[in-house]
Amino acid sequence: MGIRSLTRTEAERRAELIAVERYDVDVDLTALPDGPEVRSVSTVTFTCREPGAETFVDCAARVLSATLNGVELAPAEDGRIQLPALAEHNVLRVESVQADTTAGEGVHKATDPADGEVYVWMSFEPDEARFVWACFDQPDLKAPHAFTVTAPSAWTVTSNSGDARVEELDGSRRWTFPDTPPLSVYNTVINAGPFHEVRREADGHNLGLYSRRSLAEVLDRDADEIFTLTRQGLAFYAEAFAMPFPQRRYDQVFMPEFGGAMENYGCVTWSDAFLRRAAPTPAEHGLLARVLLHEMAHMWFGNIVTMRWWDDLWLNEAFAEFACHWAAERATRHTDAWASHLMIGKISAYLSDQGPASHPIHQPIHDVAQAASIFDNITYPKGASVLQQLKTYVGEDHFRTGMAAYFARHAWGNTTLQDLIDSLSEASGRDLDTWRTAWLETAGTDRFTLERDGDTVTLVAAADPRPQVLAVGAYDRNGDALERRALVRVEVTEPRTTITGLPPTADVLLINDDDLTFATTRPDRTTRDALFRTAAQLPTAISRGVASATVWDMLTTGEATAAEAGRCLTSVLAAETSDAVIEPYLTLAANVAELWAPPAERVELSAAVAATCRSLAGDPGRRQVALRGLARTATTADDLAWLRQQAGDDVDLHWRALIREAELGGGDIAAESDRLLTRDPDPDAWLRALTVRAALPDAATKAEVWQQLVVDRTVPITSVGLVAAAFWRPGQDELLAPYAERYLEAVPKLHQGGMILAMSYTHRLFPLHGIDPTYIERAREASGEAVPVVRLTLLERSDEVSRMLRARGTSA
Repeated sequence: MGIRSLTRTEAERRAELIAVERYDVDVDLTALPDGPEVRSVSTVTFTCREPGAETFVDCAARVLSATLNGVELAPAEDGRIQLPALAEHNVLRVESVQADTTAGEGVHKATDPADGEVYVWMSFEPDEARFVWACFDQPDLKAPHAFTVTAPSAWTVTSNSGDARVEELDGSRRWTFPDTPPLSVYNTVINAGPFHEVRREADGHNLGLYSRRSLAEVLDRDADEIFTLTRQGLAFYAEAFAMPFPQRRYDQVFMPEFGGAMENYGCVTWSDAFLRRAAPTPAEHGLLARVLLHEMAHMWFGNIVTMRWWDDLWLNEAFAEFACHWAAERATRHTDAWASHLMIGKISAYLSDQGPASHPIHQPIHDVAQAASIFDNITYPKGASVLQQLKTYVGEDHFRTGMAAYFARHAWGNTTLQDLIDSLSEASGRDLDTWRTAWLETAGTDRFTLERDGDTVTLVAAADPRPQVLAVGAYDRNGDALERRALVRVEVTEPRTTITGLPPTADVLLINDDDLTFATTRPDRTTRDALFRTAAQLPTAISRGVASATVWDMLTTGEATAAEAGRCLTSVLAAETSDAVIEPYLTLAANVAELWAPPAERVELSAAVAATCRSLAGDPGRRQVALRGLARTATTADDLAWLRQQAGDDVDLHWRALIREAELGGGDIAAESDRLLTRDPDPDAWLRALTVRAALPDAATKAEVWQQLVVDRTVPITSVGLVAAAFWRPGQDELLAPYAERYLEAVPKLHQGGMILAMSYTHRLFPLHGIDPTYIERAREASGEAVPVVRLTLLERSDEVSRMLRARGTSA
């Protein structure tokens, strides 16, 4: 059965025609422990403004029966049930079954390898609720939902409104949840299984955490941290938006085989990969905080106020991504959150925004299939950076006032871009129409440099710049360090902006100091080499990050060599004082050596990173991160032997060392893998063993791993990236060449399983070695026939790898 994608025109017509009063959804999960089926009865009560007209309801599950006002309906076609001769007031009842709970959309059954227990989660963004029950699957038809769930008696069920009434049945239990507030269908959820549960009261909220039982010890270890962040986030957003979270109960459910996290109202679903089996690093603590605060921000941006159509996805995602860094910096211990954003998300957005997949933050979206393709670096990190600039541009007080007015005016409704712009314009007194057009409706990245003429300093844009406020910092040497003598903010409206207030002499001038705007920068030719030498001498994580981001951008555009970038990043690593960014810098430095360096320079650059790791390991606060970095970049038997000695009883580090040893082709890999499997309490340790096998330079093993990873898809979404990274290893080009062809053959099927799987498989499986520039062209040609989410992801990834090939000296 073909499944049609809802178009904007269809959604607008349907929203003009009907208003949904409520959903009553009865879900039966009792078949899942032994079988694949989820059964649903969806009763939708709605009105029609044009009695006698017709429309359709979305249902991509197998329909068992469907009636409208008691009259039987024709069978579903293309994932839709036609609704003829509508009355002024209508009751639709659809009974359906979804049996594809392994690889299908919307609902997923996972079996824990540790104990055989079954867990089920649902996730519906952007339009996957229709795969589980009948609904009007578009964001602007919001309505209360009442869920009744029948589940095995040993299971706990979670949903948006919490506080269910539970009835004992014969061998099962029925969970009846109170009505939700008016929600878009994609914001609803049901999760179920024999959970381990932890609850706590905080500031009038009833907070809950859930995980599979085999991870109970890990959840208990992290519970205090998660509860603290949750309390801090709820308090910050309540004050910042002048609207407390309106529901007492707030649950967070960590599920196996789930990708990322999903902001379901009052009941956030997480991948349980966020419950780290080894002690988390500072960067992993920071990521947990940012994701938690991102999903929480959606309670306001997305749930309470929802975009009318998917062209305003940024109203959800960019705001949540901006807000999570804002909240982390202001309300939690993660005060370097914006520095992490710069070195993880923002540099990725710079690259994406200068490639073939770039697009405006706000753009026309024809249908939901196209909408699935913009959950990307432009919508997320660029969008967050642009909103940070907007806060700077209008002033934080005005920004807060505008946000409060926006939520007060539009709570439980739907909005467009203009609604937000109007609120912020009224609060700030600034006409933001020009700002909106330049920043939200125009693709591309501004680029700035400085000109000095005597005591005159001029900021020069490469083209007509967007209206923005940025800062230039002036630094002087003090021994081996740089100290900031002045920071001057300038408002840019023209290609050339004279800067006043800088000291007449300064050893270093840093454009976009404090990282207030989304723009790349370049040193002039006379100061180019000084930038690479002095990045490590700047005094703060943000100033070092701004300089390092420039160096990275120069590498990706062919204006710097891998050797130059590698030396700069390792020097910053040696000087960095912020624990939050050590791991991102190590990742970048290792990527330079492994992915960007010419083959003849790869070992030397890897050895330099390995030496830096051995040095950093002497600091107890950096030890774990440094040893992980060494596990990736070790180049000698001595490195590996020293790493194992330092690892002691740390099973995670031993796995990492074994993956590297497998890649380098030494030792009795199989025997050591078996020993680690015996020692490792992680229920998913078999995936570490598979990753070891993926790294081996052996043809038969590569074939087995590819079959399991790509053809059979037995690797959970949470580990696809880990296994794929071990599979595509440098120096194995001859072994890997056949799989480059198999990747192209797989492109037409990469969308199967929904948006998150499509993005992950397309990006993670793209060949990194064993290809040449002609392959990039073939990949771009293959993208033309793919669905939008695969096509855009493939274009973006192929552009990045093409840049890697040029840096390696493998250009056409």
